[in-house]
Amino acid sequence: MLLGIDLGTGSAKALLLDIDGTVINEASSSYPVQAPHPGWAESNPVNWWLAVAVAVRKVVEDREHQVRAIALSGQMHGVVLADSLGKPLHSAILWADTRSTQMLEAYHSLDVSIRKCLGNPITVGMAGTTLLWLREHQPHIYKEARWVLQPKDWLRLQLTGEVATEPSDASGTLLYDVVSDDWAWEALDALNLRSDWLPTIVSSSAIAGYLTATASEHLGLPVSLPVIAGAADTAAAALGNGLVEPGLVQLTIGTAAQIITIRSQPVLDPQGCTHLYRAALPNQWYTLAAMQNAGLALEWVRTILGLSWQQVYQDAFTIPPGCEGLTFLPYLTGERTPHLDPHVPEVPL
Repeated sequence: MLLGIDLGTGSAKALLLDIDGTVINEASSSYPVQAPHPGWAESNPVNWWLAVAVAVRKVVEDREHQVRAIALSGQMHGVVLADSLGKPLHSAILWADTRSTQMLEAYHSLDVSIRKCLGNPITVGMAGTTLLWLREHQPHIYKEARWVLQPKDWLRLQLTGEVATEPSDASGTLLYDVVSDDWAWEALDALNLRSDWLPTIVSSSAIAGYLTATASEHLGLPVSLPVIAGAADTAAAALGNGLVEPGLVQLTIGTAAQIITIRSQPVLDPQGCTHLYRAALPNQWYTLAAMQNAGLALEWVRTILGLSWQQVYQDAFTIPPGCEGLTFLPYLTGERTPHLDPHVPEVPL
């Protein structure tokens, strides 16, 4: 059997599959997203590690010796600063965080050719802009950290003791050259950002390490299981849904929402409204239109109204459309597509 672990924004999910892809079992365990200041979005990576153990133990039950390998997916764009042993030195700063707004100008000041190689709109919540903020506001942690990691890559470090990333997550950092498929060394140099803490990039399908004795005990799994590098959540979802050729389109709705299509070569958006990331398969990319507020807005409304999810679903099918003229503008954490503005409060109707 194969074990998949997804490190989402609000929960860890575990999926147990037969070798032929048949779903055997699934489970999840949630954790909080904190907002210590308006516009901030953070998580404690320790909570991720605890939740992963809960989800994995639930999904595996008494079949631990039938598991043959582990693969990962996870939320994109976050920043985990860790020491040489993988201990987090700061709360993880997540994709929905807008604190780095004032750092955008540094990116906009880059030479046009350098910005073009990044292949993405310059937005808050991505690792590059967050690191600029940390350099200015948390300089001691910025200097002390040994590694800067994406969330799922931090999780893999806990599982294997090995440090790595893969193209689909690296390409969502604003630190990656999507044309040459490597870290954007010129951009790093121009921004005066550290490069020594960036992990080695391996293939998404590569074995990136093996389950350590400590992780084995934590998860209740056999030691030395191979751990596959995995992919960013959207890239993994595209592969799982069979989106492997240009021409097909996928809509994913979670905390945020994305519309994507596969590319056989890196096609840059001259208008700068969509993103270009590496796919999970070699020699593939995908264009992505990202909406910040999807399930995030629904969860906020549900909480404000004090409704259970069962009530939400019942009401959705019984209440007539139109909301009696009420219009809700779901810009709780700014927006990317089509309004690239981290502070957009409304748009013309």
